[in-house]
Amino acid sequence: MRLGIIGGGQLARMLALAARPLGIDCVVVEPTEAPPATSVASVIRAAFDDPVALSTLASTCDVVTVELEAVPISGLDWLSERVVVRPSAAAVAVAADRLLEKQLFRSLGVTTAPFDEEVVDVPAIVKSRRGGFDGRGNRLVRTVDELAAARVALPDPIVEGLVSFVREVSIVCARSTDGALACWPVVENLHERGILRRTTALDPDALTQAAAVSIARRVAERLEYVGVLAIELFELADGSLVANEMAPRVHNSGHWTIEGAHTSQFEQHIRAVCGLPLGDPSLREPTVMLNAVGRMPAALPVLDVPGAHLHDYNKAPRPGRKVGHVSVTASTRELLDRRVTELVAHVPFET
Repeated sequence: MRLGIIGGGQLARMLALAARPLGIDCVVVEPTEAPPATSVASVIRAAFDDPVALSTLASTCDVVTVELEAVPISGLDWLSERVVVRPSAAAVAVAADRLLEKQLFRSLGVTTAPFDEEVVDVPAIVKSRRGGFDGRGNRLVRTVDELAAARVALPDPIVEGLVSFVREVSIVCARSTDGALACWPVVENLHERGILRRTTALDPDALTQAAAVSIARRVAERLEYVGVLAIELFELADGSLVANEMAPRVHNSGHWTIEGAHTSQFEQHIRAVCGLPLGDPSLREPTVMLNAVGRMPAALPVLDVPGAHLHDYNKAPRPGRKVGHVSVTASTRELLDRRVTELVAHVPFET
């Protein structure tokens, strides 16, 4: 089987690595030179909507998927008429648009932050409807003048009210072609300067897990989704959840699953979109993932920590850029905390 992937970044790299043991070859379409997926997949260097590149995918691949949502939907629509595309172009279109996803959440009875005409005061967050990530395309405004300026500066903006939360969490799930749903444990995410620094995976509270799975199920079923889907959530003081954003792909807050779960999000996405049975998403043992931002850490001090695993994306160093990650596992929370404390000093976070 041959899988086409729109996008050749680190997510495509890890998808291709997961596909190899399953006997699945991957080909990616990516406009940049020598993207991270280069060493593990065939690369067609072209724009995401290049007609020749899309025609090649349609004629040589059994299934096509995406590693990012910022892709021309018209290209996915064209592909959908010629080859199986999972998740669907319609699902990607919703998840790529901050307004459409809010409207979807609301239609399913899922609580969101107030937005647009519901926001009557500052401070607030102004977001580009499309294309924002890692803090880019988002702006915190504290005055009416800042709000007016942000509306002009950011393309096609949406305004959201602030949510008073106790922590940020996410649920990553996979839905198969037959409608089966597999969800990993809810994880806690710590952001710094708009970029994910740390994800912690432990056995979650049963009520929190059930509430998050309910949200994921409603979204996935409404979209007739196939593949891995991530939903970022705010947990409030009373334990309730507020949906923030979603991503129609494997997600940074799911990287811990490579070592920390019985089936990684990358293998699970391959299984789902290729029509294979889903694997076991349960936690192997407590795990923390740390993003390396700006530059990679030295390998020796990282790998000297028991349970630590280093993932280099083969990306040029640059402030604010995710160039790799480190995951660490341990049999107990206490031991995990000690290992994380040791690792934090060695894993750069340069923005």
